[in-house]
Amino acid sequence: MTATAATAATPATTAPARSRTVPAWVWALPPVAVLALAFLYPLVLVGRQSVTPDDGGGVSLDPYADVFASEVFRDALTTTVWLAAGSTVGCLVLGFVLALVIAFVPFPGGRTVARFVDVFLSFPSFLITLALLFVYGSVGMANGLWTDVTGAADGPFHFLTTPWGVLLAEITFFTPFVMRPLLAAFSQLDTGQLEVASSLGAGPVRVIRQVILPEALPALAAGGSLVLVMCLNEFGIVLFTGAKDVTTLPMLVYSKAILESDYPAACVVAVVNIALSVGLYSLYRVVSRRAGA
Repeated sequence: MTATAATAATPATTAPARSRTVPAWVWALPPVAVLALAFLYPLVLVGRQSVTPDDGGGVSLDPYADVFASEVFRDALTTTVWLAAGSTVGCLVLGFVLALVIAFVPFPGGRTVARFVDVFLSFPSFLITLALLFVYGSVGMANGLWTDVTGAADGPFHFLTTPWGVLLAEITFFTPFVMRPLLAAFSQLDTGQLEVASSLGAGPVRVIRQVILPEALPALAAGGSLVLVMCLNEFGIVLFTGAKDVTTLPMLVYSKAILESDYPAACVVAVVNIALSVGLYSLYRVVSRRAGA
């Protein structure tokens, strides 16, 4: 074989084989397609319906103008925001106190209670509401006991059908969502700091304020953000309490779509609710990332 022929044959024999692996973007197509079909497509339909009046005429922002001008919508928005904010504050306070007791106050069954918090997270919201109805409902245990003792025809407990009943039910159900990250944060707290603070004469309140609370702030922020998002979209609790005068955005969507068959208005309210939820969820992700959750 001549040198020229050997040189010409060298590239053919030493060139690496062409990679036959499937590109990474191909593997991403199935989950993206499922996501688009199951989640994004319905959102697109809701958005399109929100700008399509029932009387035809093409794309129009008239449904938004009509809904935003409605006093019912403004009341529902206000009710949704204050219920979500009030429930979040209540969950933060109650969850912090209960987590402190479980984490730092020795008592029999403390670990069992901590594990029950995890189990409680799996309960549906309507189950807690039904439990409250059995206790404080119009024909519940509390009213029944009152009528048995006093002989009155009716009991005094009727708050479950008011905004305060919805607030109580949401705080009862969502408090464990604050307790879970708090208990995780307390388990990583250096107990030596507590002992040093106590040895220097700091009382329990000062130890909580200056040692425990700063360590718990990221967990409180993450848990509070999550509760705020979930309370904003809560539907079952409001429905099962039977609070007819309490109209939140999810309840207004149900009323417009199912009871009134006003689908453009229902979709407008849904778009507003989605926008609020996405904004708060973005806040929750930022807080969770900073907290390391």
